[in-house]
Amino acid sequence: MNPEISEFQMIKIGSIVIHCYEFKRMVGFWQEALHYVPRAPASNDWIVLCDPNGHGPNISFQARDRRGWRRSWLHLDLYTDCQEEEVRRLLTIGAKQYPWRYPQNADYVVLQDPDGNLFCIVQKSPVS
Repeated sequence: MNPEISEFQMIKIGSIVIHCYEFKRMVGFWQEALHYVPRAPASNDWIVLCDPNGHGPNISFQARDRRGWRRSWLHLDLYTDCQEEEVRRLLTIGAKQYPWRYPQNADYVVLQDPDGNLFCIVQKSPVS
């Protein structure tokens, strides 16, 4: 730890929050996609999913009564050594292909979750 940084200046990501219209579908999709588990049962249209091994950040979902009016500028990049296999798996559990214009030699595939949020499957070791 940098001696110039006190413990009160330390900050880390506690959770990535996703607002969603299709609450149950979104929670189920991301739980199965990432193999995360609920930290506690859903309460008041809110749930936090956690990495069962304690390595990844939490992902929280908050229900909304209507869809977002435009695409969010926040998205997840999911790293994998097996991109094609993961894309197929995610498509079978509810993801959709997104018509992205890829640059030559792109190492990612853009998908949509059940609420239409974009995320990328990047061909890269998850530990990188």
